[in-house]
Amino acid sequence: MTVTMDLNVSPLPEDDEENFEGQLEEFHAPEERLETAVETARREREERRKRLRNECSDDRSVHSSQQLVHNQFLPNKHYKTNDKNKLPPGWLECPSSGQEIGCIIPSKVPLAEYYNDYISPGKRYSFKQVGKRQKCAGRMLGLVIDLTNTTRYYSPLDLKKEGIKYVKIPCKGRDAVPDNASVNNFVYEVTQFLFRQKHTKKYVLVHCTHGFNRTGYMIVHYLMRSAPMSVTKMRSASMSVTQAISIFAEARSPGIYKPDYIDALYTFYHERKPEMVICPPTPEWKRSSDLDLNGEAVPDEDEDGGSVAHLNENHDTPVMMTNDDVLGDEIPNDQQDVLRLFCYQTLKLNVPARGNPQFPGSHPVSLNRDNLQLLRQRYYYATWKADGTRYMMLITMDGCYLIDRGFNFRRVQMRFPYRNSNEGLADKTHHYTLLDGEMIIDTVPDLQKQERRYLIYDLIAINHVPVIERPFHERWKMLEKEVIEPRNNERQSIYQSRNPYYRYDLEPFRVRRKDFWLLSTVTKLLKEFIPRLSHDADGLIFQGWDDPYVPRTHEGLLKWKYASMNSVDFLFEVDADGNQLLYLHERGRKRLMDGNKVVFKDGPDPSLYAGKIIECCWVLEEQVWVCMRMRTDKSTPNDFNTYRKVMRSIRDNITEDILLNEIHEIIRLPMYSDRIKTDSKPHPHIDAGRRR
Repeated sequence: MTVTMDLNVSPLPEDDEENFEGQLEEFHAPEERLETAVETARREREERRKRLRNECSDDRSVHSSQQLVHNQFLPNKHYKTNDKNKLPPGWLECPSSGQEIGCIIPSKVPLAEYYNDYISPGKRYSFKQVGKRQKCAGRMLGLVIDLTNTTRYYSPLDLKKEGIKYVKIPCKGRDAVPDNASVNNFVYEVTQFLFRQKHTKKYVLVHCTHGFNRTGYMIVHYLMRSAPMSVTKMRSASMSVTQAISIFAEARSPGIYKPDYIDALYTFYHERKPEMVICPPTPEWKRSSDLDLNGEAVPDEDEDGGSVAHLNENHDTPVMMTNDDVLGDEIPNDQQDVLRLFCYQTLKLNVPARGNPQFPGSHPVSLNRDNLQLLRQRYYYATWKADGTRYMMLITMDGCYLIDRGFNFRRVQMRFPYRNSNEGLADKTHHYTLLDGEMIIDTVPDLQKQERRYLIYDLIAINHVPVIERPFHERWKMLEKEVIEPRNNERQSIYQSRNPYYRYDLEPFRVRRKDFWLLSTVTKLLKEFIPRLSHDADGLIFQGWDDPYVPRTHEGLLKWKYASMNSVDFLFEVDADGNQLLYLHERGRKRLMDGNKVVFKDGPDPSLYAGKIIECCWVLEEQVWVCMRMRTDKSTPNDFNTYRKVMRSIRDNITEDILLNEIHEIIRLPMYSDRIKTDSKPHPHIDAGRRR
């Protein structure tokens, strides 16, 4: 195998779910005949007469109590009893529902029957009417998702009695779009409901107050993420925001009519809004009282608080990036459990019967005089050890997920196209491709401009297929060919097109494969490459070129750190007497490290670090640990065995000179000299590289 190496090349540009399913299968709605308007009026007149007779027979205190209970369900208790404005503004004339989009039905909020006194028979729309209409259309509801920010419109207990699952995702309608965590929750709920269907096809009714802006916003997000999974009968593997907005508008005319909602969708998916996309005018059913001074529709107003992403925020204010920044958006716990299981199965690990599953990524061990001999026994390559944040990344069609050291998943909006021979936007994207890498922050000294970059150094699975048993050099090559090149080719093609709409430059960070070099280049790595890096580095990594991927601690994956950078992650606590305590992890429990002392430089209050994981380096002269930083990316301290290996490395004190002398001898061994001739190739620009 011929490998081209350029040392100077710098980084490139509900547990009750089963019970619910059983309820659905056992529920058979009785045959019902639709009432005529005359029959409805007669029935409700008799109901009012009975209610009046009952009220007259009650004493005053009971009557007052009932009136109080009745009023708390009304839309606005400040209005007079017979004021029709108790209904949501514009609700009466608002169309009740739209056409189905796959298995989703967009709708305005159905109102409970205690609103009937204020609605003429022909205008009523409760879940009783919803059920009859859907039945006439040959559809059966199985799930209702409520996006309103209040609970006063109806009681979900009535739905549950009918075997219909109810999910509440409160989203404020005024001056805000639903926040990203709520969007993730919505998409997961719909996807899982449809996925779990077996024999009977059931539908999802989605509503906010009027069923246009919040409802449309959520459904467009669902279409953008689910189209490749073919749940919506649409076979397009890659959908644009423009297409998704159009699909919703056709099903629920005129569609989303708030410009900020439309703009937020294009921004979220890093797409340029085409000039031909025009926000539809405010619908006629929006009365003049529902328009602001500019003639724009006043947003739906719910009063109970809720999750929002405020509009018109100023994103231009520069913020200093740090390795402790939390990236991505929270996802539902159930979804996280599913993704964790995939990782464990891919790495052939058993899910623990108790406690939370631990981060399964491969960890190097500290270099000492014993394992240094592994470099003589196996063929190794080297790379720099970046001082960044460790993340695995899972790429799926519905999003990319950063996996931190606490084994927590957070969604980021990125695009990873399939490798194909066609130019332009790829037809498919990766689905269940698992990577390993580290997030670093590059800083351009002259401009003081910061840029996040994800350095991928290993490939664990490619589109559901594990590759952990393949040698590292094959996985490394596949990583470039299957993941990096398709992105670069598509990006180049998009930029060269006349009307590019996807903006790679708006993604939260850039992506590249991390380079590895022959052991013969280690001197240049230490003396030239690392000093010129635009991000921090604290040593070297030695990777077995023929090694499989080994989860958790990999005894053959070696790390060498500068003496001043050898560190241990402790749990720091302060007891009731003010004593400072350092703990490690051993056999699932905390182990107190008696006799170990920690010093906090620059005088911070140690109590601020109590209960936190702190990274400490050992100062030999003073025989103390010095706190370097707080590890917000970790929830547990190092294992005691890791501590022993670090201390062994510190005692062995393999300096830079010792390391270089050892490697100078190692590369003369036949095992290295022969393969170096095969793997190396002169590069005309080996000294022309320059970091940015």
